[in-house]
Amino acid sequence: MEERITAAAQRAGRERSQVTLVAVSKKFSAAVMREGYQLGLREFGENYVQEFARKSADLQDLSEARFHMIGHLQTNKAAIAASHFQVVQTVDSPKLLERLDRALAEAGHSMDVLIEVKLSNEASKTGAGPEAIPELLEAGGRLNHVHIAGLMTIPPWSRNQEESRPYFRRLADLAARYSLPQISMGMSNDFEAAIEEGATIVRVGTAIFGARPKPAGEGQ
Repeated sequence: MEERITAAAQRAGRERSQVTLVAVSKKFSAAVMREGYQLGLREFGENYVQEFARKSADLQDLSEARFHMIGHLQTNKAAIAASHFQVVQTVDSPKLLERLDRALAEAGHSMDVLIEVKLSNEASKTGAGPEAIPELLEAGGRLNHVHIAGLMTIPPWSRNQEESRPYFRRLADLAARYSLPQISMGMSNDFEAAIEEGATIVRVGTAIFGARPKPAGEGQ
């Protein structure tokens, strides 16, 4: 994995240090996450608030770990997310920003968030349209405990990473337009193309942990 990330960065004339690897640990146990931590992983991505809330008690001693919410976040779960995650990558409305800010104010700390941008027409995809970015930035600018650090997207899944590349390029262009430093894009099937197009964060699960355990039916 490290060799592939480094090689992709070098192809783009970038340093390995410019890319953060977020290990997607949804559906994997706290024990598996702990093993990953012992092997050097520090950033973990989770999709379901309640699932991670159950695991987090067994991970409190991993002092250097940071946990990213990378699944769709409902506004009624904002307070739980604010207490369990260091980063939320899937902000898609002013209302969610405000709910997170309120919860963070009560908790007495701040959080980096990313705007999830929907760049495809897939009905199953969540996120704000590119045209909503200015409104979200304006809303975030009025708040004290959330800091909009960048953009995130999920292109249509494909075995051919070249099919993802136009989506990555467009997100990088949007991040540059709005002077946002963090660009979260790319998963196990296409993270190398994402890095070549400017990703500063890649979210990789299967290529690290292997096949995901069968869903147990729990939701957010």
